[in-house]
Order: sequence, then C-alpha cells, then structure tokens
Amino acid sequence: MRIQKERAQQVITSGPYRFVRHPGYAAAIGMFVGIPLALASWWGLLPAALAIALLVVRTGLEDRLLQAELSGYSDYTRRTRHRLVPGIW
Repeated sequence: MRIQKERAQQVITSGPYRFVRHPGYAAAIGMFVGIPLALASWWGLLPAALAIALLVVRTGLEDRLLQAELSGYSDYTRRTRHRLVPGIW
C-alpha cells in the first residue's frame, strides 16, 4: 500500500464509495463466500475465512495509511463510517 502522489491520487466519495470505504474488498468477501457455496464446497469456506480475516486486517492498515497521507481521507471517514458492510461495519 502506498499513496501514488505522481498520479494525483484523491479521495473518491461517489458511487459505491458513498456507502463503504472499501467496496472492492466488500465484493471480494462476497465472492470468497459465494463461490464455495455455489460449488457446495463446505471445505472451501475455510480458506475463505482466512482470506476474509486478512482483508479485514488490510482495511485497518490501509485506513491508517490513508488517514495519515491522503488529504481529505479523514473527513471522508467521518462521513462514510463503514469499511465493508453498510450499516454494520
């Protein structure tokens, strides 16, 4: 994770970013759970749980980095309170 200053990285607050701060990760979690369920592979939920745990940790680390280094991100976190699940977390 790094801020891409050479690309003038900025905070996006429209689209799915209005509801959660990490919509891509939220979609990935849905896929991690959905694919094993679609394949009726209960054992497939074990690595999915590990991947979800790692994504949750990553969102925390990423939020800290973005608040420290990306202008406007702290204000965005106050307006968009949920990281992955709208209304819950």
